[in-house]
Amino acid sequence: MKDVVALVTGGSRGIGRGIALALLAEGATVHVTGRTRFEAEAKQAGSLEGLEFEAAKLPGRLSVHRCDHASDADSERVAEAIRAGGRLDILVNNAWPGYERMVEDGEFTWPRPFWEQPVWRWEAMIGTALRGAFIMSRAVAPLMISARRGLIVNISFWAAQLYEGNAVYGIAKAAADKMAADFAHELRPHSVAAVALYPGLVRTEAVLENAEHFDMSNSESPQFIGHVIGGLWRDPLLMSKSGHVLIAAALAREYGIADVDGTRPVPLCAADFAGNAGPSAGASELEDC
Repeated sequence: MKDVVALVTGGSRGIGRGIALALLAEGATVHVTGRTRFEAEAKQAGSLEGLEFEAAKLPGRLSVHRCDHASDADSERVAEAIRAGGRLDILVNNAWPGYERMVEDGEFTWPRPFWEQPVWRWEAMIGTALRGAFIMSRAVAPLMISARRGLIVNISFWAAQLYEGNAVYGIAKAAADKMAADFAHELRPHSVAAVALYPGLVRTEAVLENAEHFDMSNSESPQFIGHVIGGLWRDPLLMSKSGHVLIAAALAREYGIADVDGTRPVPLCAADFAGNAGPSAGASELEDC
């Protein structure tokens, strides 16, 4: 992927960091946004500075951008820097502040019913994550259109399809899926693809800190989904997948991609969430995955 230019939003830690590292390992030029520039200012593990340290050993070229996607001006500044380079092949909309402040004043507020949810959580998931994905896609899509090739990936999850303990979370992920589908419809005449992509249980910093609460036997490294995105980019049938919700582990099986430790994660499907309280409106597409 040495001639590929990618942008990954929200890459100072977690899945975004893993995606960036995977694409860098495959030789791509990768732009990464994040709010935390230096380790010294990090309130939790992960920073763009730390990513730079890891990337120094990899063949790709990294460019970091301090950016808070709650600010349209910040997003536009990043887009302008990329437009100055004249090319963008892959955009990964990953920035997600929705898991922050899950405990407030000693109480785990995440599973409260929607009428008791703090409004700031809507702003984080919808006003920042979802809006940020739209603003960045809007800003860089013309580069892909002019090249008549490109890929927009919205990182999403099963909460779009099934109830996952928080109504705002489900709304945000369902909207991310719909965004990808409608982007795909409008981009198809220009040979640009857009998809929603679901990871499994990912061994992010936060998950590893709480590993005793998870069954890690089928977990994925943060880099795994990044290598899947690389495979998707190389797929000669990419446009046939455009507009769809895709499962990272299922694509990995199709492409023959193993995780960095050699394991091959099993794709999740709706049956794995059978204990949840019923499907959301759009659940039919993936019921038989």
